[in-house]
Amino acid sequence: MKLRNAVAALTFIASLLPLSSAGAAEYPERPIRMVIPFAAGGPADIVGREFAQLLGQQLGQTIVVVNAGGGHGVPALNQVLGAPADGYTLLLPASGNMTIPSKAMEDKDVLQLLSPISQITQSPHVLVVSKTLPIKSVQELIDYAKANPGKVNFGSAGVGGVAHLAMEMFKSQAGVDVVHVPYRGTSQVVVDLAAGQVHALFSSMPSLKPMIDKGSVTAIAMSAPSSGSDTAKLPVISDAGLPDLQYTTWYGLFAKAGTPPDVIQTLNAAIGKVVENPELNQKFESQGVEFVAGTPEELAALVKKDTAKWKRVIDEANIELM
Repeated sequence: MKLRNAVAALTFIASLLPLSSAGAAEYPERPIRMVIPFAAGGPADIVGREFAQLLGQQLGQTIVVVNAGGGHGVPALNQVLGAPADGYTLLLPASGNMTIPSKAMEDKDVLQLLSPISQITQSPHVLVVSKTLPIKSVQELIDYAKANPGKVNFGSAGVGGVAHLAMEMFKSQAGVDVVHVPYRGTSQVVVDLAAGQVHALFSSMPSLKPMIDKGSVTAIAMSAPSSGSDTAKLPVISDAGLPDLQYTTWYGLFAKAGTPPDVIQTLNAAIGKVVENPELNQKFESQGVEFVAGTPEELAALVKKDTAKWKRVIDEANIELM
């Protein structure tokens, strides 16, 4: 009788305790939202959707892509911060969203707001020039700019973006007087570049490849080494007279700070398998987009390193945050 009563008491106590890990639902048990801080149809969206489909297959759940463009990525960030820290709302930003401050974020530390999961891609920028200029190399661009001070302009997708800051590095390190012409996005810059209204531009290969293939613009260098079939043949700027001008752009996956470590680990492990997919790599290889993975700690270190680099450029060029 005493044994029976003891068993009954233990059973009652156990019923009051949380379910064990064996009985609890494993993550993920429902679809996941992945917020991309860019409009549909752009390079980030194209890469993100391909990645999301394969990640969903690894996790056994659908990943719903949500586009929230504009505002330097702040609207997209707010969607993630407004959701529970449970791994069901993720953010896939570009490097500039995480490392280049804006007025809305200048007093905030993104690594306090978000938990890094893994880097996903890395790719250098391509430096292209208009066909209207007699330029085929970085040195020729430097020489032309020195011979025509204040007459050569660089376009960008906006003040304070990676393309703008790259231009500022070029201007400083080459010792040239060039003019910045900011746009609201890359597409119109490329059109004006082909028309000769813009003379030079740093941007991603996916944005530039159609114009390069048509011969409308001339690709003269990369901002970092690349093994892509269309990019490996181009010289690296740091090997062409500007040794300190080197950078890559990247995408990474983040969750809201406070997301359980086991959820982060599950996502990180799945990403490691996705980036090994040969079809995914082959699809983007020609564009200079390399799929990579790493630890959350490595992604956090990358954010800190790039943030410090771009802050130096902003301070030295006296750029006002937008």
